[in-house]
Amino acid sequence: MRTCNSGATTTEAVVATDAVALRRSVAAGAVGVFVHWFDWAAYAYLAGTVATVFFPAENSTTGLLAVFGVFAVSFGIRPVGALVFGPLGDRIGRKRTLSLVIFMMSGATLTIGLLPGYASIGVAAPVLLVLLRLIQGFAAGGEFGSAASFLAESAPRRRRGFGVSWLEVGSLLGFLAGSFAFLLLSTGLDDGQLTSWGWRVPFLVSAPLGVIGFIIRNKIEDTPEYRMLEANDSVPRSPARELMRSHKRQLLQAAGLMAAMHVPFYAVLTYLVTYETDHLGHSADSAALLSTVISLLGLVLVPLFGLLSDRVGRKPVFVGATAALLVVSTPAFLLMRTGLAGTWIAGLLLGVILAAILGTYAVWSAETFPTRTRQSGLSIAYNVTAALFAGTVPYLMTVLISVTGSTLVPGPYLMVFAVAGLVAALSLRETAGSALLRPEDMPEDMPENVPENVPEDVPEAAAAEVR
Repeated sequence: MRTCNSGATTTEAVVATDAVALRRSVAAGAVGVFVHWFDWAAYAYLAGTVATVFFPAENSTTGLLAVFGVFAVSFGIRPVGALVFGPLGDRIGRKRTLSLVIFMMSGATLTIGLLPGYASIGVAAPVLLVLLRLIQGFAAGGEFGSAASFLAESAPRRRRGFGVSWLEVGSLLGFLAGSFAFLLLSTGLDDGQLTSWGWRVPFLVSAPLGVIGFIIRNKIEDTPEYRMLEANDSVPRSPARELMRSHKRQLLQAAGLMAAMHVPFYAVLTYLVTYETDHLGHSADSAALLSTVISLLGLVLVPLFGLLSDRVGRKPVFVGATAALLVVSTPAFLLMRTGLAGTWIAGLLLGVILAAILGTYAVWSAETFPTRTRQSGLSIAYNVTAALFAGTVPYLMTVLISVTGSTLVPGPYLMVFAVAGLVAALSLRETAGSALLRPEDMPEDMPENVPENVPEDVPEAAAAEVR
């Protein structure tokens, strides 16, 4: 009887410790994503003011195009950051790259907030702005892979989907916070105040957030899986080469999942605002309100879908979501033509589908790769697909509608990426509840160190620590 009570007490203690560890790892993983998306939203919404401050005043259109050009360049350099920070994280650990990327992002953001404008230092102002945005983009290329690897390897096995889903909660919160900051500034300040100092506030505010994030990340331990690689002298020397040599299939599968996330994300949360005002005749306030409500809905649904994927599996949730996107996309844009009510119904429906994708794609992608190359695979797949498909959504939609003359173009475009996601998902095995350390992660003469038979009621991280 004593043995049973002792066992129950031990299990309860492990579960309690595990809950604390999960909260700590979620905070460490999601804070950098929050800072990144807060900065992204603030820069996007303040583009007109930034153009006035940093570019010659003779031609406002040219200045605005230049600001968006700087935005695109910072997006395009992310794959370079992924190629650096992904393999680096597989070589030196998740914790160190997490700390490094948030330090770089926050430092560049703070400097932008302090940067003199064109009227003060002339052409040096836009040059420095470009340089700082490049630093931000380069560091952002390492954020997702570091954070997703860390969260996947820190979360308990049976709640891994729930834990990793908070990465996207951080994204949505950052996006909403940036939008809210712009709303406060635009309503509380006149144009002169906004141009002279108001635009700097979001960039200066994000700096202490970054410092807090750096402190949190610097105090955490690295993941049990990575520490086991170190203990067994199994840290890869060339993870990118190993990835391309042995795991190209997994890289393509993860890229398919991520492409099916990127395009709906930008179409629903960013482009839809432009679509409503330019093609449906709705007011900017109504369009912005719908985008905000969809984001708030996502904050609730994303972790619930992550939790559901822990219960029923990644494949049923993700396949169901991408199949729904395939079926619903074009009818949704037809429904938007019927009026404001139809637009809201269609937008909310697309938002629910997007939340299901956001709740599962990151954890499934993380579970697809072995530990030795996980951060490399996640970083490269995420940032290459983002550069190719995410940032181009507004531009391509505008061009395709202009060329075809049809405002239904976004529907078939979403369907293409729904198919890509379905193909990738159907080619993948179910991974919910699986061990992240695999035989190929360990030296051939030490297979006993691979935790393949961890009891279901014991968190994976705790079991790894025992070993």
